[in-house]
Amino acid sequence: MPRPVLLAVDDDADVLRAVERDLRKQYSDRYRVMSADSGPGALNILTRLSQRSEPVALLIADHRMPHMNGIEFLTAAIREFPDVRRVLLTAYADTEAAIGAINVVKLDHYLLKPWDPPDRNLYPVLDDLLDQWSASYRPPFEGIKVIGTRWSRRSYEVREFLARNQVPYQWLNIESTQSDAEAARTIAALGDGLTKFPVVVLTDGTVLTDPTQNELADRIGLRMRSDTSFFDLAIVGGGPAGLAAAVYGASEGLKTVIVEREAPGGQAGLSSRIENYLGFPSGLSGGDLARRAVTQARRFGAEILAPQEVVRVRNEGPYRVMTLSDGSEISCHAMVIASGVQWRKLNIPGIDRLQGAGVYYGAGSTEALSCRDEDVYVVGGANSAGQAAINFARYARNVVMLVRGPSLGATMSQYLIDEIQQTPNIRVECGSQVVAVHGEDKLEAISVSCTQSGSVDRLPASCLFVFIGAAPRTDWVDGYIERDEHGFILTGPDLMRQGKPPNGWPLERDPFLLETCVPGVFAVGDVRHGSIKRVASGVGEGSIAIQFVHAHLAKV
Repeated sequence: MPRPVLLAVDDDADVLRAVERDLRKQYSDRYRVMSADSGPGALNILTRLSQRSEPVALLIADHRMPHMNGIEFLTAAIREFPDVRRVLLTAYADTEAAIGAINVVKLDHYLLKPWDPPDRNLYPVLDDLLDQWSASYRPPFEGIKVIGTRWSRRSYEVREFLARNQVPYQWLNIESTQSDAEAARTIAALGDGLTKFPVVVLTDGTVLTDPTQNELADRIGLRMRSDTSFFDLAIVGGGPAGLAAAVYGASEGLKTVIVEREAPGGQAGLSSRIENYLGFPSGLSGGDLARRAVTQARRFGAEILAPQEVVRVRNEGPYRVMTLSDGSEISCHAMVIASGVQWRKLNIPGIDRLQGAGVYYGAGSTEALSCRDEDVYVVGGANSAGQAAINFARYARNVVMLVRGPSLGATMSQYLIDEIQQTPNIRVECGSQVVAVHGEDKLEAISVSCTQSGSVDRLPASCLFVFIGAAPRTDWVDGYIERDEHGFILTGPDLMRQGKPPNGWPLERDPFLLETCVPGVFAVGDVRHGSIKRVASGVGEGSIAIQFVHAHLAKV
């Protein structure tokens, strides 16, 4: 496979030589550095690369160039390479233009000239952008293949499991073998014995027929059991709050483990785009955030067990003992519960039968491309629904948001409302709710009720994505930890009754801010009663909890 290209563009020969020199010094072992002295010349290079199917990872272009400035060049370039990372070189006087380019061409970064020393001002920026590009780049495929049908619930579950765990795979739909030559070749090579789907073909040629989640996790090398059974800190849940707790705990010397029932990243990991997370002016996907956080936690020595589930917990003296779904146990001095929430299910006839076959809870990250030129329906009016609608609009013919309330203003951030209004193929239907779904083997139609008129319309539909409510995953602590009437965990001041700690509280001090009714057991993020349901809030709570963990451990 040819090395990915880094293309520098500048009409100033001295600046262009400096850019080439610094790029080659740091990246020539992994990338091919090319250059052009004008925007049109660079576009000619990109056209030739595209014709040869050669990958381009990064464009770094000067803003002030004659004939075609840097923003105009980048605008034209992304038509050939829409996923390339984009950097603009600017003088201080052009800063406003560079900031404007963030929206115009989805600029990833702008650099002020001069950038010396590159070790501090250039390479950290480019390293991060190239890591992002590498994580999403799909070279000619030589990895895991998943064979099945689009409308199979099990096929969907396998694809979603691999995607959420950031395991690259190739999807081959047996229903499209007439139009997909590679799918036809792969299926033919496996012979006539394929009678049950999905089928997973591993890189070593091993064929798994309808594998369980644990079987698949074991065969692709995901870690589900630890070599040790005791930790200073055990974290239940690997979403933003749990990952933040792991990063801060492990970096401060605590022997730390995360137990995650599905995949690191949690509900936020399914988000197609998070635009208002501090420090990322161009936004980032939930998958990118999860990947960065997992790398950071592991770098500090935290273990991550996934997929793995805690089914119950008990006290043994000063220790907390968690029983996992495979029967093994983990003990710890302190425990942080960050198990998050799951989408509430629509309580309408027939919907369970069609889950994974046209009805999806959450972003359905594996389904966006499959929805090309179709009509997609999104149920919900909060940020997650808005982010999903914008993502689906890139592929679908039309996206219809069905919102029960009178407007989006009370439930969605303004930046998302503005973007939805500016996206011509998104339509928002307020005062609407789905009351029935129709179809045998796959979704064929939905019935939508108008709350104002009371009328019910039956609409043809093949894809329905549901983003309503939030149900905490806390059944496993029933009888062990106090929860509110909805299942959210009570902590700190919410446990106090007339100024006194809860019954059975054994310590002289009151519970810490994020501490539950069991000393040394904390709750953070969406699972906690009264928490703010935002990624940044979860990250903040996860990091703050470690201060209280240290205070607890000091007395153990």
